[in-house]
Amino acid sequence: MRQTLADIMDAAANGNFPVPDGGTTVVPAPNQRDTGVLAFTAYSVVFTDEDPSWVHETLAATGCDALAATMNPRFLSALLDRTGRSTDTIDLLTVASSLPGRPALELREITDPVHPRVVRARRRRDDVSAWAAAGGILVLGRGVAGRWETAIEVDEDARHRGLGRELATAARHLVPRGESVWSQQAAGNARSVRAFQAAGYRPVGAEALLLPA
Repeated sequence: MRQTLADIMDAAANGNFPVPDGGTTVVPAPNQRDTGVLAFTAYSVVFTDEDPSWVHETLAATGCDALAATMNPRFLSALLDRTGRSTDTIDLLTVASSLPGRPALELREITDPVHPRVVRARRRRDDVSAWAAAGGILVLGRGVAGRWETAIEVDEDARHRGLGRELATAARHLVPRGESVWSQQAAGNARSVRAFQAAGYRPVGAEALLLPA
């Protein structure tokens, strides 16, 4: 039976990664919103409804190391042009398991449906919830292929106090028991990368998410 994107991500969340043989597999997009590329160690997954033959031919034409082809700007530009989508950046993709009990951090749920952080999150996720803490915001929702995803935001004057780590940890308490929670960090955002890894999120790979224009 052919694996779905959800199957691949569930396995990766449990430490079971594709065989690092340099291959690339193309799987159907899980819905109309989500198209993109996942790059694991020496293996990539392109999730799109485009012709797999076109994907492989375009990868071969990048002229770069085959292990880097799916994240090569030439391939991503070609995929963006073909799908008419947009993207922000290539992210580090991380994952952590749920934690029991309530978060130690005091949180207040944001119920305003037009809060800017909630509106922005709904471009990428379903069933979005958001909480405010003193100096920061935590967002949780269902993202790519239905996975739980979190994002955090720390006010500039609240930085360097461990709040980012506390918010990322709180997300692990807020997802249902036994579930995994995923998060993307821009590779250049070292503060965010450090915060999530300090909260127990493990690097899984790289992700380029293509959004509807």
